[in-house]
Amino acid sequence: MTFPRFEIDTEIRRASTPPAEFYRSAAAYELARERILVPSWQFIGTDHAARVPGAVHPFQFLDGCVDEPLLLTRDDADRLHCISNVCTHRGKPVAEADGVAKSLRCRYHGRRFGLDGRFQFMPEFDGVEGFPSVCDDLRSMQLANWGPLLFTAIQPAAPAAEWLGPMRGRLSWLPLEEFRFEAKLSKDYLVRANWALYCENYLEGFHIPYVHAGLNDVLDHGNYSVELHRWSSLQLGIAKEGEMCFDLPNSSADFGRRVAAYYYWLFPNLMMNFYPWGLSINVVRPLGPERTKVSFLSYVWDESKLESGAGAGLDRVEREDEAIVEEVQRGLASRVYSRGRYSPTRETGTHHFHRLLSETLFA
Repeated sequence: MTFPRFEIDTEIRRASTPPAEFYRSAAAYELARERILVPSWQFIGTDHAARVPGAVHPFQFLDGCVDEPLLLTRDDADRLHCISNVCTHRGKPVAEADGVAKSLRCRYHGRRFGLDGRFQFMPEFDGVEGFPSVCDDLRSMQLANWGPLLFTAIQPAAPAAEWLGPMRGRLSWLPLEEFRFEAKLSKDYLVRANWALYCENYLEGFHIPYVHAGLNDVLDHGNYSVELHRWSSLQLGIAKEGEMCFDLPNSSADFGRRVAAYYYWLFPNLMMNFYPWGLSINVVRPLGPERTKVSFLSYVWDESKLESGAGAGLDRVEREDEAIVEEVQRGLASRVYSRGRYSPTRETGTHHFHRLLSETLFA
């Protein structure tokens, strides 16, 4: 499948958005999956998934879209590994459920691997030439962490330090080890819109006064700002006087400011939203050209602050965003609409995202 190349001018004052067909085309979706999502870094949970030596945790890399079977393990030396969960003999998944084991053994023909993925044993293979070789090991994936938060990539387009570094450096003072996952505050949303449309809506505060009345009541829209990095961006939400904000340490680059929220986006589909109560991670999972699942994962730091400030009422904000992007998705079927323009002051984050889309799709 092919999709016509489009350019995003580097000068926002001249630039136009991607063509409407990009958000509806099956060819564009397939191209984005292979060239953007397969080479991406993805959030895979915390190190609690493989907490003790011998722990084995199978999972899918970006399930519903890429669906690559992977395995998080912790070996006897207490080292974490992320490896392929596909047996190098005939392709069966090696591990089928969470557990604790001394080694990995494929149930199909008995091939055995260490918890680091290295081949150990195969019955009935005497006399096979050039066996075993490195091709018989389970392939290792790159694994990055920020405290207990884990990220992996199959064939990353960018180094982890470059992708994760700006956020990790800016918020190094946060005690992430104290954040606890809260299942009751976590939820999946199905959105009838293209995944990129959902991301670009997130990447601008322009719509807040028009779509999110509650959020607009607590944020100082005039001091809302956007900072761009190579593979990420930050929207800094400043609280109105009297509204909840971070009690920032002297070591913070933002000390003295009334920061209500740090809205970090990491290319292509990850949002990490830090509030005084903790962290809401939003993983955008493409399911098709016009269908997306958004997983809200909540990690609570200070439960007493859950119902105050910009971090309150997140379910309502999400439903408001869903409604607006679904309406835009329907509007993009118009026969007379093609491409839009950008606000140079309010849509720099969206323009940045579109430049990365064009760059990676057509490199």
